[in-house]
Amino acid sequence: MTKPNNPKDVKFSELCKVCDFCFGDARQSGSSHRVYKTPWTEDPRVNIQNSKGKAKAYQVKQVLKTIERLEVERGNKK
Repeated sequence: MTKPNNPKDVKFSELCKVCDFCFGDARQSGSSHRVYKTPWTEDPRVNIQNSKGKAKAYQVKQVLKTIERLEVERGNKK
């Protein structure tokens, strides 16, 4: 996923696909929220929420920041 120009325009379903790919299956997905586990004890999860078919902008930013951190720690990005 490339960084969106406007995080308010990201479809919830698209963000779910990105999170499923990067973090694995959601550990909670039966409600309006989906919760994904991360490898860090101090920040153990990513939480995304469906808002009329769109992802919440601040959650899109959190997902992108978390993916960037994973890439840095895995040596894929500096």
